[in-house]
Amino acid sequence: MNPYRYDFHIHSCLSPCGEDDMTPANIAGVGALVGLQIMALTDHNTCKNCPAFFKAAKRYGIVPVPGMELTTAEDIHVVCLLPSLEAALDFDREIERRRMPIPLNERIFGRQLIMDEEDRVVGTDPHFLLPATDVMIDDVPALIDRFGGVSYPAHVDREANGVIATLGTFPDIPGFLNAEFYDGTKKEAYFRDHPALRSRRILVSSDAHNLWSIREENESLTLEDEPYSSELVRTELIRFLKGEKA
Repeated sequence: MNPYRYDFHIHSCLSPCGEDDMTPANIAGVGALVGLQIMALTDHNTCKNCPAFFKAAKRYGIVPVPGMELTTAEDIHVVCLLPSLEAALDFDREIERRRMPIPLNERIFGRQLIMDEEDRVVGTDPHFLLPATDVMIDDVPALIDRFGGVSYPAHVDREANGVIATLGTFPDIPGFLNAEFYDGTKKEAYFRDHPALRSRRILVSSDAHNLWSIREENESLTLEDEPYSSELVRTELIRFLKGEKA
């Protein structure tokens, strides 16, 4: 077992709020520069840049985790992490049919760029990725479990799209064993006001939408990695977050 410095919440140029230079290769390259060892790509309501990110991460020696920042019907953001690229693309197809097909206004939000591993544009998503899906927050853990993944509320310490700001409390939903903070220094204050958080594993990630937001001061998790493979580390991560490993 070894410690892995992580960031499980990063947006690429496919997210409408992501900068155009947040290409899969740039994200992996900056991650390597700041010392990250395992990274998740979590665009809004899509996994379509995960294939390029997998190849770019391999070049930089980073373990890639395919993911998504799902927007629930209540407009709450939830991080979803998948065990494999195949599972992520299956999950992407499930969520795509549950999105609202609102045309993207490129003059306001720019293009939603799908890239290859060489950072060439190979397509765009014509439908605005930010709006809520029809997935209720209570249903997210069971839904992601169908694809072998894990989910947890994103940036619970933020007003915008945070579960606590939206619902007034941290929900007692089976399957939400973890919670994400954007600012780890706020944990104790939130523990006082929302005791349910004390029983959750707390993860701290950047929610980066530009390259300079990928942090050097990153958190770490200790994961099983022998005999080493990125697939094993990714599998052990999902098992750990699902409470299947101590």
